[in-house]
Amino acid sequence: MPTQISLAQDGTITPEMIFVSEYENIEADHVKDLVAKGEAVILKNNIHNIKPLAVGEELKTKVNANIGTSQAHPELENELVKLKSAIDAGADAVMDLSTGGDLNSIREKIMEVSTVPVGTVPIYELMVSGKDLTIKNYIEIIKKQAQQGVDFFTIHSGIKKEHLPFIENRLMGVVSRGGAALVAYIKNTGNENPLYKYYDDILEVCAQYDVTVSLGDGLRPGCINDATDKAQISELEVLGELARKTREAKVQVMIEGPGHIPLNQIKENLDLKKKFAGKTPFYVLGPLVTDIAAGYDHICGAIGGTLAAYYGASFLCYVTPREHLGLPDANDVREGVIASKIAAHAADLALGKKGTIERDNKLSKARADFDWETEFNLSLDPAKARDRKESCKTADYRVCSMCGDYCSMKISRGI
Repeated sequence: MPTQISLAQDGTITPEMIFVSEYENIEADHVKDLVAKGEAVILKNNIHNIKPLAVGEELKTKVNANIGTSQAHPELENELVKLKSAIDAGADAVMDLSTGGDLNSIREKIMEVSTVPVGTVPIYELMVSGKDLTIKNYIEIIKKQAQQGVDFFTIHSGIKKEHLPFIENRLMGVVSRGGAALVAYIKNTGNENPLYKYYDDILEVCAQYDVTVSLGDGLRPGCINDATDKAQISELEVLGELARKTREAKVQVMIEGPGHIPLNQIKENLDLKKKFAGKTPFYVLGPLVTDIAAGYDHICGAIGGTLAAYYGASFLCYVTPREHLGLPDANDVREGVIASKIAAHAADLALGKKGTIERDNKLSKARADFDWETEFNLSLDPAKARDRKESCKTADYRVCSMCGDYCSMKISRGI
């Protein structure tokens, strides 16, 4: 079955490309060209009945929310509440990172309920199953997940045997769960990473269902000390090679990025990605710009995410206030999504992307006109904005309880 990239390269404008062009307010022919060159991907398994989502540097910056059970909390009900919270807050996509309970039924239900694209990390299911880490077992899992409609896979194919010496002097070693499992496999067996060695077999499955490959950064830095080190950059170089190979196989591809990166290294990291992988869409976790923001990592990630998106990242994976501390609840999910949405919009605004300044201007006019309802509705979190205003009542509803009679807008109107 043809994929979006194969159709684009043949000159075909698909219904998905038309939908994207209308959402992004750009020409459908331009969407086709971006997809053909691999500068944008359309996240939609060809059997999943959802609205397509496009990710690319020239498009609006998108936000992903991670949900999923853990061994300590395997209940599906909690994840469905979090899924709704994420979508209500404006998440463009979600990833099911479940590691507790019946993963198959959990994923099936999330796929059934979600109205946005769903991604997974297939190696998690292999780890939980207790089966050997072989390409045969891995392929069985990605086939099953693709048949369930999963739209994108995080696949840690960039870790190679030759990279292991580079992590020995790290302060935090390997912080990716999938990356750690593969490093352990290589170290224990002496074999090459099977996800690298048999990458062509993985691409065959993805091509059949048009599942986008999200090349995972298994050696991403887990703390500021380890940022932009040889392990990270060596893997990134391999990811660039694999991205080209993926496009040659007519499969859509993104590259995942760090991680914990100090503010002064974010541009360098985006420049390195462009050096090794051109304009392949870049999907970043945060990045987190300090290690000491426990309980506030959603803010820390939004700071890094704003700068990363400004320099070319096109997909921000949210970070919640409970990052590094525990499994997030529905409120954590909402806070994380809103923080990343702020980052995405701030970067798009600075880059002059269509529709951004117009929204800011509409809200500013409403603020000047004391049109509170319009201001609430144009805010990224209308419910919180409304609650903050109405919880501090004033005799004159037009003004807030901060300024009262000294409101600059009220005085300006008098003038």
